[in-house]
Amino acid sequence: PRSPAAMAAPPDPAVSPGPLVAVAQVTSTADKEHNWRQCSALVRRAAAAGARAVFLPEGFDFIGDSPQHSLALAEPLHGDTVGRYRQLARECDVWLSLGGFHERGQDWDSTGRIYNCHLLLDNSGALVATYRKLHLFDAALPGQPALSESSFTNPGQELLPPIDTPMGKLGLAVCYDLRFPELAQALRGAGAQILTFPSAFTVPTGAAHWEVLLRARAIECQCYVVAAAQTGRHNANRASFGHSLVADPWGAVVAQCHEGPGLCLAHIDLGYLEQVRRDLPVHGHRRGDIYGTLMGTP
Repeated sequence: PRSPAAMAAPPDPAVSPGPLVAVAQVTSTADKEHNWRQCSALVRRAAAAGARAVFLPEGFDFIGDSPQHSLALAEPLHGDTVGRYRQLARECDVWLSLGGFHERGQDWDSTGRIYNCHLLLDNSGALVATYRKLHLFDAALPGQPALSESSFTNPGQELLPPIDTPMGKLGLAVCYDLRFPELAQALRGAGAQILTFPSAFTVPTGAAHWEVLLRARAIECQCYVVAAAQTGRHNANRASFGHSLVADPWGAVVAQCHEGPGLCLAHIDLGYLEQVRRDLPVHGHRRGDIYGTLMGTP
């Protein structure tokens, strides 16, 4: 129905339907103050452009040089970092998706491990949702440093129902969750209209899989997909792919960054989403009664 259109500048709200959202692409390091300046400047730019919500990537708070460094830098939800973003949301009158906060949870003293926590703030600065990443990224690709998120991070134990926002019903996920379509389908079944996958994809996996996975989730769930990403080199051992994007329910990429910090903007057109779902009612054709029996077999 529509062709992809990259948006370098905010479209005219008078002719483009639906609320405007902004996707921020950043290069986080272990320097929290640097990261705050980078992210807050992009949030203010997005608000000035008329965005109702701004999506920040996984590791917006920091990316440590090692697991031990990440544990040392992590904070609780009531710490300074979240407090600054709550104030920023109030000042800018925007919702903030903080896509992967290194959280010292209530079990920090007993486990010494953290959670990868996706926070959602409303435009009053209230914390309205906390989703803790279910699927932890452990990978050892040829020629790449091994990454073992599970060595210092606790997995979440709950998939949150979609959150009502001015943009639509928002389903929360984080990065590696993208590779598990069951999670996206569960959110779609619970009423999600927008799926979020804030990420820090490695360069090899991003080049091979990033866009195709995001577009697949959009197509099969008939949802908007909003994916803020880390970009560039964080430290001597780690770099991220970038290419933050928004895909519409037909799978068209309607906004995209490339490399380097920046913003892309897109309108969330729920009327168009409903049209796609009416014209091709995939969700109503799903045979969960059959799939479940096969999945239950050893």
